[in-house]
Amino acid sequence: MDDMGQRAVVELPRRRKEDRPQRRMRKGMYILPSLFTTANLAAGYYAILQVMHGTVAEPWHFDFAAKAIGFAVLFDGLDGRIARMTRTSSDFGRELDSLADVITFGVAPALLAYMWGFHLLPFVLVLPPFLDHPEFRTKLVQFGAVASFLFLVAGASRLARFNIMVNPQPSNPGRPDKKYFVGMPIPAGAGVVAAVVHFTLGLPLGDPWMAVTWLSLVVAVAYLMVSTWRFYSFKDIDFRSSHPFRLILFLGALFAAIWFYSQQVLFAVALLYMVSGVFWRVQWIFRRRSGPPPPPYKEASQAS
Repeated sequence: MDDMGQRAVVELPRRRKEDRPQRRMRKGMYILPSLFTTANLAAGYYAILQVMHGTVAEPWHFDFAAKAIGFAVLFDGLDGRIARMTRTSSDFGRELDSLADVITFGVAPALLAYMWGFHLLPFVLVLPPFLDHPEFRTKLVQFGAVASFLFLVAGASRLARFNIMVNPQPSNPGRPDKKYFVGMPIPAGAGVVAAVVHFTLGLPLGDPWMAVTWLSLVVAVAYLMVSTWRFYSFKDIDFRSSHPFRLILFLGALFAAIWFYSQQVLFAVALLYMVSGVFWRVQWIFRRRSGPPPPPYKEASQAS
């Protein structure tokens, strides 16, 4: 009996050693989120190349750049969610994601906003007689370059602020059972630029008032990214719930709408998300004047 007992004790570590191949497989899972981050970076690089080839005669290059940024938004959302679901988050992955976001959602949309909305204005802009002056065209292009650069700086600052702050507090806290971003996330800001360009199929602006409106929109998005206003993060959506039927139906309907009416749907979704932050801010101002202070804030754990 003693021998059998000793054998049983000795055999236990052997069964535990058999789990080592599973551990090696687990280590290999760490590369999966980085693959989506690399796809995000590749889409940003492709968008920059397309922007460089865009002209008045070939406006579809701008549309291709906008579509690439849209796919990058999808990849950026998947890499973080997959890392959390597989528990493979790492410091390397977070740093790589931040650097990729600066290029894909900072440099690429800033170039797209400038080239599509301002750089080609002297070639396509039709001005009324009282505004048809070379200096006006030049100033409009210069202001567009400054606005696009502000977009890039705001996006990089948005990422840097998240990386150095543990739990930033918004100026208008939300519900404690919801998760929010502090400031508009940079992928959403890039999505607004891409959605507007895709809505026009890449055709450059040719109206002076539309150019001024575009300049104002780019500056507004830049401000929302560095603001402390809250934006919904969609982090409380649980894809692993036991009955996700309504969520599946909603996502299926959304993907179908994007597939058949991508211009209108993406344009509406991007602008509605941008306006939602402004709406919650204004709503909070009125509630603060007429009611008790809002409940504590819960920060979303995503560096975007």
